[in-house]
Amino acid sequence: MSSLKSLQSLLLGLAISSTALAQEPPLGRNVESLLEYAKPRNPEYAAMQAEADASFERITPAGALPDPRLRTELRDITKMGEQNATLAPNRVGSTRYLLMQELPWFGKRDLKREIAELEADGAKGQLMGAWAEIAGQIKLNFAQMYYAYRNEQLTREILDLMSRLEKVAQARYAGGLTAQQDVIRAQVEQTNMRNELIAVEAEKNYLRARLNALLARPINSPLQEPAQLRKLPQPVALELAALEDRVRARNPQLFAAEAKIRAAEKNRDLTYKNRYPDVTLGVSPMQYQNSVKEWELMFEFSIPLQQGTRRAQERESESILTAARARKEATANQILSLLGESLAGMDAARRTETLLRNSLLPQAELTFKAALAGYENGKVDFATLLDAQRQIRQARQNQIKAQVDAQVRLAEIERLLGEEL
Repeated sequence: MSSLKSLQSLLLGLAISSTALAQEPPLGRNVESLLEYAKPRNPEYAAMQAEADASFERITPAGALPDPRLRTELRDITKMGEQNATLAPNRVGSTRYLLMQELPWFGKRDLKREIAELEADGAKGQLMGAWAEIAGQIKLNFAQMYYAYRNEQLTREILDLMSRLEKVAQARYAGGLTAQQDVIRAQVEQTNMRNELIAVEAEKNYLRARLNALLARPINSPLQEPAQLRKLPQPVALELAALEDRVRARNPQLFAAEAKIRAAEKNRDLTYKNRYPDVTLGVSPMQYQNSVKEWELMFEFSIPLQQGTRRAQERESESILTAARARKEATANQILSLLGESLAGMDAARRTETLLRNSLLPQAELTFKAALAGYENGKVDFATLLDAQRQIRQARQNQIKAQVDAQVRLAEIERLLGEEL
């Protein structure tokens, strides 16, 4: 009976698992589903999230007082030689208890807490940058996967077309209207396309493995065929001046760099505060036998005597601040340069795709139809027909490539922005 119940429980669990898998959204048809799946699962992002959480936990202890210290002194443990040594406080000559609390100079604790907060902001910027990088890689690989599938589809269509052209050539060869070489050339062309299909299949497997790695899935996990690319933003949303302002305000690298500058400023202020002494206060009761009969107060402060050391530390903090400012400016220049390149590349890809769709592709199709009719009538040779076929295939491939190039540029722009357009 227990075995039957165990079997029923197992079957029920399998049924529930199958239902859950069936209800799981399909991965691969659009890039949004991949991004949604990857964010809570990508190990690199999870590591950066943990590091950011750890940096935020440093804020509270950074501004806290140091722990107080307690010192106990057992004096005259032999009572002038009248007894054996003992560690019992009520049997020694006297016992001194000293409770001490270190007090940093005014403002030091606040500065330390502010530095920790800014360092946490910097870690947050690094976290945002890590996700922007991962999301960019997912978008890039998805676009390349889309190109591989569309290229495979196009190659199979052309392969089917070449099969039909081979039959036309065979019919003309059987009628003595053309040489056998036309049939052989059609067969060679089909063989080359089958070889290209093998290369495309290998490319798909490579991209699938990369996407699964970004999704934290086994590399051989299946992915659905990409259905469509994302819709490109309107040109008005891609104006350079507006995007420059958004990049300066929201780019994760610049956000982290700004946090480093502010932290360096606070660290410089803290270094100058080290010119002033830290103070330690203490209270000390004295125990004789079983009662406390004396109380002492203690005041201690550090003497900032090593001025050469402190001046060197101050110059170091100023240099670190100067370096942080220069590094942010260099990063901003590099990012804005990449932004300009990506915008120019997207505009070129958009215009190229429009030209191919509205002009070159229709022209190539008309050329092929004319060449096919001319070959059937014996007015053009097979080489002209093959050239027309290659032109239409090249035009279609370039159209898909232009669409994918625009998506790659869009992913780069969004990576620089740190957010979706």
